[in-house]
Amino acid sequence: MAAEPIEDKQGIFAAHQIAALAQNGAIRAKPFATDQIQPASLDLRLGRRAFRMRASFLPGGRSLDEAIKRHALHEIDLSAGAVLETNCVYLAELSEGLALPKDISAAANPKSSTGRIDVFTRVIADRARAFDTIEAGYHGPLFAEISPRTFPILAREGSRLSQIRFRRGHTKLDGAGHAALHAREKLVSNANPVFDGGIPVSIDLSGFEDGLIGYRAKRHTGLIDVDKPASCDAADFWEPIFSRGGGELVLDPGEFYILASKEAVRVPPDYAAEMTPFDPLVGEFRVHYAGFFDPGFGAEEAGGAGARAVLEVRSHDVPFILEDGQAVGWLVYEKMAERPHDLYGAGLGSNYQAQGLKLSKHFRAPR
Repeated sequence: MAAEPIEDKQGIFAAHQIAALAQNGAIRAKPFATDQIQPASLDLRLGRRAFRMRASFLPGGRSLDEAIKRHALHEIDLSAGAVLETNCVYLAELSEGLALPKDISAAANPKSSTGRIDVFTRVIADRARAFDTIEAGYHGPLFAEISPRTFPILAREGSRLSQIRFRRGHTKLDGAGHAALHAREKLVSNANPVFDGGIPVSIDLSGFEDGLIGYRAKRHTGLIDVDKPASCDAADFWEPIFSRGGGELVLDPGEFYILASKEAVRVPPDYAAEMTPFDPLVGEFRVHYAGFFDPGFGAEEAGGAGARAVLEVRSHDVPFILEDGQAVGWLVYEKMAERPHDLYGAGLGSNYQAQGLKLSKHFRAPR
């Protein structure tokens, strides 16, 4: 089968363009699984080898092989599965490598289900000086740094913890661009959003059904198999948090919370979005490990009107008080190079379309 041409269009690559990258050899991998390509991203699969590392690191001017020889404690075979313990750092080879054209770059993020179980993952390229960032024209392997923070996990060759997006050019919207897009498409349910380089997202502490406002992770739990949906009883891993009428929540240092945005979020079919990294001016906490929102998320045409952004929240060194309606992050929108043939949630088996306050797919709903 002849390789499809990759047209010279600016923006985030859609699923069919990602498939074309693979056909042209820009993505080096075994045959993709049928559901591996998402509307605007590619799920990355763990390879056979992983390494228990002394600490997190960036290779800088070194190759990943050199860095592994210097910092690895021992090698782990993932072919039959392995337990990755909390508060340890692992480096796993990925099945996908890259040979990108000089005008195409990439960026990675944890998958939504990965972030919601507090597994911190970052993709690293050879000689990289930044995590999750692959420069245009990169040729080489990809590895994933994996650090379970709260729950031990069982992962294996083929497990998908990270995702990657490909782009040509710099097409992120500025403040005026976000305001204009919101005027046309109504990106959030907030009546009067303030556009400061993105779409503001605030926290909902008013209470969902029965006054539930979120979940706090339990400590010393059992194991989560990352490849088995609905395999865990939520009550064994999560403590529900209910509103006490004050509109506040004190975040305890080192604890992990699942909360939800006050706004319903919408991503139009011709755009993709990403939650911005933690801003230290907002407060001493981190929000949202997994930052990609695909075209069609929350959109009526994809069956998702009213989807909230579920937020993974962790306080840092001091307790921090969150208040209902407090801004905790921003969604930054970017134009697609082409519209995806299939949108998020439109017959793709997407786990979080039309979501409210929802735990990861690994958990059976609390009774």
